[in-house]
Amino acid sequence: MNILLLEPYFTGSHKSWAEDLQNFSSNEINILSMKGHFWKWRMQGSAITLAQKFNEMNIQPDLILATDMLDLTTFLSLTRKKTYNTPTVIYFHENQLSYPWSIKDKDFINKEHKYYGFINYSSALTADKVLFNSNYHKDSFLNELKLFLKRSPDHNELDTIKKIKEKSDVLYIGIDLKRFDPFKAKNEGSPLILWNHRWEYDKNPEIFFKVLFDLHKEEIDYRLVILGERYNNYPSIFDEAKEKLKSKIIHFGYCNSSKEYAEWLWKSDILPVTNNQDFFGISIMEAIYCDTYPLLPNRLTYPELLPVDYHDEHIYTNESELLSKLTSAIDNIEYIRNLKFNKIAQAYDWSKMISIYDKLFLSLIK
Repeated sequence: MNILLLEPYFTGSHKSWAEDLQNFSSNEINILSMKGHFWKWRMQGSAITLAQKFNEMNIQPDLILATDMLDLTTFLSLTRKKTYNTPTVIYFHENQLSYPWSIKDKDFINKEHKYYGFINYSSALTADKVLFNSNYHKDSFLNELKLFLKRSPDHNELDTIKKIKEKSDVLYIGIDLKRFDPFKAKNEGSPLILWNHRWEYDKNPEIFFKVLFDLHKEEIDYRLVILGERYNNYPSIFDEAKEKLKSKIIHFGYCNSSKEYAEWLWKSDILPVTNNQDFFGISIMEAIYCDTYPLLPNRLTYPELLPVDYHDEHIYTNESELLSKLTSAIDNIEYIRNLKFNKIAQAYDWSKMISIYDKLFLSLIK
């Protein structure tokens, strides 16, 4: 089967997912993409650019797989001579209706941010199949869509929500976790706490560092490694933490290689997560695969991804409970280091996921 994968924002996790799918799938997958810059413009204009490129290509796909960054409706209208009879799927890594926008964003201030959510809505309505990377993501999108459409001055088309829901399913992210295996390293020394997320407001770094400041005041022994991608306008709490916790920090910043990143994950002991936004949580599953002890908030997708048997020990409900569970983990570090969490994450490795993907894609062309 020949699949055309349309990815207007070809960078980061979007790029990894697309390339891994191409590599592991038994199908022939052609990726038509654009550089991962200017995400708002990609949502607005990439359909025109990609449609022009596709119309010039000498391929006729059996299936079109697009991601949430594409205006699928516009793309199909511009390629209808070639795509009028081709099944289409849209895969939601994120969506712009239930994503928590920054109050400093210009489009949010001007109340124009929901336009991007409308692109997601129309694309979902157009596609033959709608896929989300978690149940939480699917539910949050459909719930927010109802609120969004109710604000319409007339013709709110609420009945379209049912149409989208009926053709929606959850298809979890596939992750190439086995790539971490060659870089196993031993946990030694004082307990090592890990941050491996983007340096952005939606990852809630203020609470993360506040808890660590509290540990520091109590003279509790730990070390700290701060990884993740940093952008020009990152939260100032990172600079404050770099100064206040300089005696604790052993690495501060983005890793220059996948080898270095993997080694830090294996060396780390505890992963306290404070995120306010995650539709899946790839970086968290990567750390869990490397046997890092997770402490996750009782929100978003985390209770879904972590088996119920682990909830009492690893899910917290408030900042105070996070501090308590983190302190307990530090106090019992030798016990923690003997625990294995690898099997939780293994379910999302491509070796387990690719057959699910291929089977679903095949069903859509029959």
